[in-house]
Amino acid sequence: MKSLKIAILFVIVSFSAFKANAQSETFKPFKVDIAFGYAVPAGSGSKGGVLFAVEPKYAINDQITLGLRLESALTAYSFESNGQSFTGDIKSTSSYLATADYMFNTKSVRPFAGLGLGIYSVAGVSISDNSQNIAVGSTTKFGFAPRVGIETGHFRTAIEYNFAGKDNGIKYNYLAFKVGFFLGGGKK
Repeated sequence: MKSLKIAILFVIVSFSAFKANAQSETFKPFKVDIAFGYAVPAGSGSKGGVLFAVEPKYAINDQITLGLRLESALTAYSFESNGQSFTGDIKSTSSYLATADYMFNTKSVRPFAGLGLGIYSVAGVSISDNSQNIAVGSTTKFGFAPRVGIETGHFRTAIEYNFAGKDNGIKYNYLAFKVGFFLGGGKK
């Protein structure tokens, strides 16, 4: 809960600090990013997975946007099959991050770099020996996600690395490759 308060405080301070600056002059200030992608979990035996993200944003000027990322990633680890039994792990990671992006220019193709800070909630299931042994666990961690990408028109591609922490030697970090679009934003 303390981490959520820190993330909310980060967003409020960021909005307050830039309130005196002029609003975006070239681009519409509000937009919502919608992205789909591929998630590659850290650690040995990782198999990959899928993700979906929604991120409402506000442009405080032509080059800086602040937002709130809501993302869910489903990843698989160490699936092995030998005849009639199998073992493996499936993890679901949800994240709630305050984000900031810096756009390097105001042209039609806009490379950017950004950072998100906030809460990662991880739930997992481990299955072994013909579903006779099933273990379920969950944890919540504070984390961050640096990212780089390109926006062109209303389309966006990005690469992010999510530092979601670890617990009992299990890493929850994952690399995300995203493709998506945004509603709103764009040139005025």
